[in-house]
Amino acid sequence: MTPVPTDHAISFDPAQRRARLARRHRLAPEARAACVTEAARSLVCLHGTDPATIFLSARARVDGMVVADLERAMYDERSLVKHLAMRRTLFVFPSESLPFVQAGASNRVADTERRRLIREVEKAGLFDDGAGWLGAAGDAVLDALEGGAPMSYTTLREQIPLLKGSMTYGEGRSWGGQVSVGPRVLTVLSAEGRIVRATNDGPWRASRNRWATSESWLGAPIEHQTEAAGAAWLVEAWLRAFGPGTEADLKWWLGSTVSTVRKALSALDVVTVDLDGRAGYLLADDQERDDPVEPWAALLPALDPTTMGWRDRDWYLGPHKDLLFDTSGNAGPTAWWDGRIVGGWWQDEAGQVVVHLLEDVGAEARRAFDEEAVTLSAWLQGDKVLPRFPSPLAKLRA
Repeated sequence: MTPVPTDHAISFDPAQRRARLARRHRLAPEARAACVTEAARSLVCLHGTDPATIFLSARARVDGMVVADLERAMYDERSLVKHLAMRRTLFVFPSESLPFVQAGASNRVADTERRRLIREVEKAGLFDDGAGWLGAAGDAVLDALEGGAPMSYTTLREQIPLLKGSMTYGEGRSWGGQVSVGPRVLTVLSAEGRIVRATNDGPWRASRNRWATSESWLGAPIEHQTEAAGAAWLVEAWLRAFGPGTEADLKWWLGSTVSTVRKALSALDVVTVDLDGRAGYLLADDQERDDPVEPWAALLPALDPTTMGWRDRDWYLGPHKDLLFDTSGNAGPTAWWDGRIVGGWWQDEAGQVVVHLLEDVGAEARRAFDEEAVTLSAWLQGDKVLPRFPSPLAKLRA
């Protein structure tokens, strides 16, 4: 990488970035993805913390998509796989990307989760040798799943005594309570890439995972890659989908360190670009500006990968952060017009989608949002979607 001073760099203004976003994120009608797996590849991954978000994000990018299309990709074709990765967050990745995701993000998460769990069970007095217990419990889970049939946590817990037990958290606090140790074991194993979330026992908008070994579900263990190769792959994929972006954007999205980001950038052929006076990065073979797109409207779900794709969001969020993001930085459902967030949405008691605009966007945009609300309401067929992290705007209307 050879950084270029911003006063000599190619400049990308917000309008040019929004045109890229519209096409690369498959939100402009002219740029829709052909299938859900293609949509996920276009974004690197789909956000999976809220089960419904996976489906609603795909629906916004694949014309005519139905729930069964995504379920088939995840559970039959297995071209998409749920996996814990950047920022200790659950995503849905194209299966071919898992070796790089595992090396570049998930291993780091697994190490943190493993050390924390060992420390906490020892502190709680559940086990004197937390590492020994965790190793034995993990082996027992793998043995139980060896036959290949996915199993629920409840079934695993009934068969494996080592998964039983709970710890107190927030003692003496109003938010305190008991937490079972068993699910934490599965979290460690999944972050390590040894088990995966396979089928789902619940409806599409709920998460009731059945678990399987990675080898039985994917046909082979997740291939080993070095951490450096994984980080470079993730940074390149992000730049291809979200670039141009800043070092701060990459550090936040990757959930890593500045050092990791800089090493990854140095391994890639990138150029420095000027983003309103700040240094941003693009892949050297990807500097062409996009032509403007026709104005477009989209209703994106909570935690959509586009909404959550950058740390610096002023160029598409404007002054609406305090109404659409909670204090932890989680985005609620958003209304987009021509590459900018201009409002939010929710469902009324009857399940109909209601759009709330936060600025005057004109008659054309209002008509487009009315049409999109009708279309999304029909797609939901009365199913109510309750975001795990409601936006302040949604709370205000309650």
